[in-house]
Amino acid sequence: MAITNINTTNFDQQVTQASTPVLVDFWAAWCGPCSMVPPGVEELAAEPPEITFGKVNVDEAPELAQRYQISSIPTLLLFKDGKPVDISVGVKSKKELETFLK
Repeated sequence: MAITNINTTNFDQQVTQASTPVLVDFWAAWCGPCSMVPPGVEELAAEPPEITFGKVNVDEAPELAQRYQISSIPTLLLFKDGKPVDISVGVKSKKELETFLK
């Protein structure tokens, strides 16, 4: 399954109204550690679709970063039933991400 680019226009449809849990990666192009997150997330996204994956560029959607009080990136926010239920800050390996998602 592909990773969806999420912005202020499609956030509600893709995240808060989603029927499955959604893992949202808050990142920025200038953030070095942020470039280390996608490989693990991409591997998980290729597996059976129990979770939807998306990413928010905080420079393009600062309102979303502010709404969810994202003060450091990379930050992964797990949504279930449209609400944030868990947060992970910093780079995580695929194995750490699998544990986080359980």
